[in-house]
Amino acid sequence: MRLTVFKILSAILISNSIFAQEKIVCGHIYDKENNNALYNVEIYEKKRYITKTNKDGYFYLKTDKNKIELSLFFANYNYITKSIKTQNDSTHVVFELSKISVSIDKIEISPNIENKFKIQILNDIEETSIFAGKKSEVILLDESISNKASNNARQIYSQIGGLNIYENDDAGLQLNIGGRGLDPNRTANFNVRQNGYDISADVLGYPESYYTPPSESLSKIEIVRGAASLQYGTQFGGLINFIIKKPNKTNNKISVKTRNTTGSYNLFTNFTSVKGSIKKFEYYSFFNYKTGNGFRENSNFNSKNIYSYFGYQLNQRLKLSIELTYLDYIAKQAGGLTDYMFLQNPLQSNRKRNWFQVNWFLYHSKLIYNISKKSKLSLNFFGLNANRYALGFRSNRVDQIDPLTARDLIKGEFVNYGVEKKWLIRYDFLAKECVSLFGSKIYRSNNTSIQGPGSDKDDADFSFYREDFPYYNNQSEYRYPNFNLALFSETIFYVNKKLSITPGIRFENISTKSNGSFNQINLDAAGNPIWDTIIYNKNINERSFMLAGIGLSYRKNDNQEMYLNFSQNYRSVTFADISIINPAYSVHPNISDESGYTFDIGIRDDQQSLFSYNLNAFSLFYNNRIGFIQKEMDDGNVKSERGNIGDALIYGIESLINMQILGSEYNKSYQINSFINSAIINSHYTKSDQNGIEGNKVEFVPKYNIKSGIIFRYKSLTLRFQHTYISKQFTDASNAIISNLSGVIGEIPEYNISDLSASFKIKRYTLETGINNLFNKSYFTRRATGYPGPGIIPSSPRNYYITIEIGV
Repeated sequence: MRLTVFKILSAILISNSIFAQEKIVCGHIYDKENNNALYNVEIYEKKRYITKTNKDGYFYLKTDKNKIELSLFFANYNYITKSIKTQNDSTHVVFELSKISVSIDKIEISPNIENKFKIQILNDIEETSIFAGKKSEVILLDESISNKASNNARQIYSQIGGLNIYENDDAGLQLNIGGRGLDPNRTANFNVRQNGYDISADVLGYPESYYTPPSESLSKIEIVRGAASLQYGTQFGGLINFIIKKPNKTNNKISVKTRNTTGSYNLFTNFTSVKGSIKKFEYYSFFNYKTGNGFRENSNFNSKNIYSYFGYQLNQRLKLSIELTYLDYIAKQAGGLTDYMFLQNPLQSNRKRNWFQVNWFLYHSKLIYNISKKSKLSLNFFGLNANRYALGFRSNRVDQIDPLTARDLIKGEFVNYGVEKKWLIRYDFLAKECVSLFGSKIYRSNNTSIQGPGSDKDDADFSFYREDFPYYNNQSEYRYPNFNLALFSETIFYVNKKLSITPGIRFENISTKSNGSFNQINLDAAGNPIWDTIIYNKNINERSFMLAGIGLSYRKNDNQEMYLNFSQNYRSVTFADISIINPAYSVHPNISDESGYTFDIGIRDDQQSLFSYNLNAFSLFYNNRIGFIQKEMDDGNVKSERGNIGDALIYGIESLINMQILGSEYNKSYQINSFINSAIINSHYTKSDQNGIEGNKVEFVPKYNIKSGIIFRYKSLTLRFQHTYISKQFTDASNAIISNLSGVIGEIPEYNISDLSASFKIKRYTLETGINNLFNKSYFTRRATGYPGPGIIPSSPRNYYITIEIGV
């Protein structure tokens, strides 16, 4: 099947391009005063829009003419026109734009009306990163008609192929997305970054993201699939990079925006940002507050998030920036349900003493040095000081009534820091253009995890009560000092004006350690201790290995591209896999790392205004995939066990088609766009030492994942309707359909969900509103193994939101 798709895609490109006689015109555009590359400079030919520059100020176009006239437009810069004589092969030009004293807001050029609602892709080169030959997607948040106040992932990521999403009604405090068989829990199978630096708890030992920046603060979200393993870490999922807004280069000293949202279940959020620039100094800061009761009892939450960015242009080539992020939130957790409880009443809760608290402090400094017009260096220093506390009654029997005894308390403390350096250089090799990236990363962490008895009250008291409950079963204390050294390199070889090859390599040295102890306590029938001892553990796991990959890109023109990529991946065992005591499941003592590779081949075509598509086939191969199986314990009970299940293969086709149905350059007052994002995925275990696993479906892989929508715009009014269909999926390797007592394993049934959103703008005022789950379906997307469960976590019934934005 994949070979057939490859032949078809190749034939389409080759048949359309073999007789083309085109010439290349490319070049760079800089600020005349400080020599900085200018991003998003619009380039026109005789009032017809052609292209725009990327972050390096680079543009690329094709023509069959011997002479063309290009016009350049960039806000607050002089508008210029220049005639260019084209050469037989390629023509390289350099433009320098100078600032003007009066800002240009509008110019009478009439390109086709642009479809602003479609997903973009990353350029071959972005600052000091290479994305050529990779499957990449970019979500532009300002153009997203979605519930941004609550970080509604179902809507925001609706045009990203094959994503599987856990939907928790906590106003988007945590993001839970996976894809292609990856567990969505806290997006742990992606390398998650903010403005290019790591933000998860521990990239190696605990790569879970308890902090997600508010969507209202973002300019875009960059997503690169598994091929990102060579530059951003070894994860199977790839990269998710949240890009926070920055001030415009307008010398406005201060600009303020505030957004207030109210919604169902006493939801209230406030997002207030301030930004500005004064000569060489710029800043951006926001405060985000969220509170609500949730749609179930015992699910209220309260969150405060503060972020500040400061940038200073030291000279024409050197820029320094500093970022600080703080998040504090506390949420009551309604607990999980069994299948019977969900069918009986999906909104019920029998847990009123469960709490979850997060404090997250991120710091980051970045130095960008433009060594020359062809060479650039970036240096990132980043760190995290954070904690995560979980408190509550957890039992293997989800329907068990809380006995109001000591609660289980788990405290995680995360202290880590790292330095990442990247050097990008352009040069000629054998008369061909090349771009090379060389990078290194040093990362250290020293985290702790403590588990023991909490109070027997119902408040959010995160203190241990060991003296009151000395024989509490789940008691442990571990320290995890980890170290990681990575060296990586990728190079783009432009073989000719259409074909580029991008090989890459990454060296990893990983040292993960655990040093701690746990209590082993046996009680008699009367609750008296008959065995009480402390068992000490010390583990050291050191390994070094190489990852390799290669990407190919064939461009027929600026709009059409065929891409192919192969990359190796790796995932180390996390300390949550080996040392947290969980009554809902056990952990195999010999659990070990995962390895494998991802393969993508696809074709994308962007016709600017009317039509675009991205069609790709992929395969993902796991060695020693970690998951759950049902296993009989020594006491005769059947319990879920987490361990290495076996080798697995996941493969499928993903496609995104975006079409402008109505709207043209002659009538710009209205526009109708539609999209359909579909993924058809198959999977199975190819090898396993466990009985009854080989040939089974892989968990978290719905065969059909389809999201479609239609967007209507009339002047300042925009309406958006979206429908989501996800077919059934399994949650453990044994493909259990019926749940166990804990609700951890079992099938997640198919579901259909519809959403309606609207936006209306008048000058500096914006009104946004919407109805989520329009037809009030009862469904769930998650069976939690730990907090906020264990058990089924229901998704929200029909709910609404209203947002008012004011910009000053």
